[in-house]
Amino acid sequence: MTLVTALIVTYNHAGFIAAAIDSALAQQTNFDVEIIVSEDASTDGTRAIVEDYAARFPDRIRLILSDTNLRSNETVARGLHAAQGEFVALLDGDDCWTATDKLQRQADFLLNNPDCAGHFFNARIIRDRAPTDTLWTAQTQARRVDLAQIWHGNPYATAAGMLRLAPIRTIPAWYHGFFPRTDWPLYILCAISGPLAFDPEPVALYRLHEGGMFSPQSESSKLDSTFAFLTSMDRCLGGQYHDMARAGCSRLFYDWAEDYLDKGQPQLSRRAFAYALRGGGVGRAVPWGAFGRLGLRLAKASVLR
Repeated sequence: MTLVTALIVTYNHAGFIAAAIDSALAQQTNFDVEIIVSEDASTDGTRAIVEDYAARFPDRIRLILSDTNLRSNETVARGLHAAQGEFVALLDGDDCWTATDKLQRQADFLLNNPDCAGHFFNARIIRDRAPTDTLWTAQTQARRVDLAQIWHGNPYATAAGMLRLAPIRTIPAWYHGFFPRTDWPLYILCAISGPLAFDPEPVALYRLHEGGMFSPQSESSKLDSTFAFLTSMDRCLGGQYHDMARAGCSRLFYDWAEDYLDKGQPQLSRRAFAYALRGGGVGRAVPWGAFGRLGLRLAKASVLR
């Protein structure tokens, strides 16, 4: 029986996909790992590359190919549905793993900690082809995050994680529409069944480049899309976790508002401040006193402009 599925999702990653697949093939484990490549009708030669890999490694790589570009999270969902492993490790086609024991260590952890629904390492950011010393997840990140806390924001790089497949194998169709935000909804669904663990060691490269789907968005667009995601996710779950969603939304945007103001970006701070209020968790996740003090700081910043 396959223990781990490595699910690589790719579209127009011709310059990067070989490194992603090679890093999956290089994993050293004492169990079987199946590699599923879900390719979304690329136009840059990516399909030819993944077909060549599948032909050379037919016992290790399965392809799921789109007839036309879906541009939705269906490319992830179909891979989860087809996966035969007990655990799944997601990898975007423009990222890669840098530690050959990543899957072994994460599977061992989940086998030894049945209460946890997922495990994450850290990832080092690479800008186009230039590695940096910047880590995706702060070293101060809590070693365990529960369902209430994961609503406060997504601290993990996609390439860094391994999840139990059971909570997400038959993910609802509403997940398709959250594209290009693929991972955070999965983490919330998994956290319903148990906490998510974190190890700060970097074992992957997370690539920032113009062809990425989410990172190149403007800061203003990220604020808008994040608020839309949180409110939509709350609705999709039938409001079962409404108080958590409200608290997380307000806390996240309040923190962003403080950060933007500290960086001398009052316009973005005001936008985040408004979303924190609209989130409905001020007075719970964010004390009214702290919210009021930030409001006064924003007012002063407006006067000084």
